[in-house]
Amino acid sequence: MLMTLAAWLHDWDPFAIEFWQGSPLPGIRWYGLSYLAGFAAGFFVIRRLARIGNSPLKPEQVLDLVMCIALGVIAGGRIGYVLLYDPKLLTNFTTSFPFWGLLALNKGGMASHGGLIGIAVAALFYGRRHQISCLHLLDLATFTGPIGLFFGRVANFVNGELYGRICDESSPLAVKFPQEMHTAQWMTEHMHKVQPTLARMIPAKSTSAGQIIDWTIIKIRSGNQQVIHLIEPLLPARHPSQLYEAALEGLLLFLVLIVAWAKPRKPGVIFGLGCSVYGVVRIFAERYRQPDDHIAHLESATLNITRGQWLSGLLFIVAVFVVIFCTRRNVKPLGGWRTASDAKQTGRVTNES
Repeated sequence: MLMTLAAWLHDWDPFAIEFWQGSPLPGIRWYGLSYLAGFAAGFFVIRRLARIGNSPLKPEQVLDLVMCIALGVIAGGRIGYVLLYDPKLLTNFTTSFPFWGLLALNKGGMASHGGLIGIAVAALFYGRRHQISCLHLLDLATFTGPIGLFFGRVANFVNGELYGRICDESSPLAVKFPQEMHTAQWMTEHMHKVQPTLARMIPAKSTSAGQIIDWTIIKIRSGNQQVIHLIEPLLPARHPSQLYEAALEGLLLFLVLIVAWAKPRKPGVIFGLGCSVYGVVRIFAERYRQPDDHIAHLESATLNITRGQWLSGLLFIVAVFVVIFCTRRNVKPLGGWRTASDAKQTGRVTNES
């Protein structure tokens, strides 16, 4: 990341590994690795919970469960994004891989609310097939979910996507995102100022606006000072809302669940608690997050509330009812990350003090 006089200029490459020219896939993105890291962490945490004996899930079943949940997250997250934020992708077909807009994860990405629905469907399927409480499986998935959310939001920052609203350029956290050049507003306001100069610099015959911007971003990432000095003054400073969400939806939520699940709870309580806390922190984080370009004109149109806040508010209400319902059920508590010996030791120390 390059330090400027005020804000940071985002120059990170979204690819961890780039393949050879002509490859059907351009490379491996940090975004994909973040999902892999989240699922791997979830596997080890759930296996730990299964091994200490507080769960009816057997250690040898954990990998199958995580694979099932992974499919639910990816399918639900992608379908949720398309349905909730960009339905036009359903009818967008191309001649290049992956051929269908629904499968083009680089076009908009995933929706966390859709991912939650995908997890619920996966838990229902797996629980019924293996005769394990679906609510308990949701608790397991919810407990490990913030780890994946943390990695995912950090990857959003690396990609320079889902950036925040405009802030004071003197803010120590202010960032300028070159990816903003792709938005309709930036093209309308600034493209005519730089297109002639950039077009002369590009060693290619085709110089459409999209190609010019792609080339410009590549040059910024490579540290081309001529391009940086031309573009940087035209980029507004923004909140790194991806990092705010990583801290809130990832670290803070995980800490809350660690405290809440120190002892077994009735199945579904952790799921409801996790969703309710997520709804609250997401509503707060939306205050700093810039709406997607294609729906920015629709956001905050009613009661000054964004679409993400509406969805999170609805999630919070449903989650509270889930907690109340599950708490009142006449069932045995399950789960928790502390072993029986841990609990006894803590109790003994408390009594002695």
